[in-house]
Amino acid sequence: MDDQTHLRVTQIACASCLLRPLVAADAASLARHADDHGVWQNLRDRFPHPYTVTHAADYIAHVATRPVQTSFGIDVAGEAIGSISLMLGEDIARQSAEVGYWIGRTFWGRGIAVDALRATTQYAFQTLELTRVFAVPFSRTTRSARVLEKAGYVREGIMRHSAVKEGLLLDQLLYAAYADSYRAILAQTQSRTPRETA
Repeated sequence: MDDQTHLRVTQIACASCLLRPLVAADAASLARHADDHGVWQNLRDRFPHPYTVTHAADYIAHVATRPVQTSFGIDVAGEAIGSISLMLGEDIARQSAEVGYWIGRTFWGRGIAVDALRATTQYAFQTLELTRVFAVPFSRTTRSARVLEKAGYVREGIMRHSAVKEGLLLDQLLYAAYADSYRAILAQTQSRTPRETA
């Protein structure tokens, strides 16, 4: 990947949401949706719980310092209801990124996560010129697996006993999308998914 310090994206319009940089005024809304055990239990432990307005403000300030736009707030009707981020690889993995995302419980089941993931993946390939984007949801998190599959990701395998959450030893699934085939796979996925519900 070439030097991308000049790349900034203001927003990406999706069918059900808007992806945009988070701003300080989003802290209260972000904290309200993030402060939910049901959200936290599907994420890594670095995601705070309980989640306060201070946590949200610190996160917003942190991602704003990145020279390349890799994090987006998920906006519905002017309200930040979650976020999605690309964690860029380094060294020999510099053309890959891990994607992570969450949305508030109130907005589950509306296809918002699928739309946000599709748009972010296309951004990763087209703008950041990455070749692979992957995700590692817990195997118990069937909702995340469905989101990934509807967004055109391919299940590569299962990583047994690879995570510990709330004292439980868990398996993680490995999903990925690839720049050279994503458009075709996405078209096939959309043709057999008439209605989004994730």
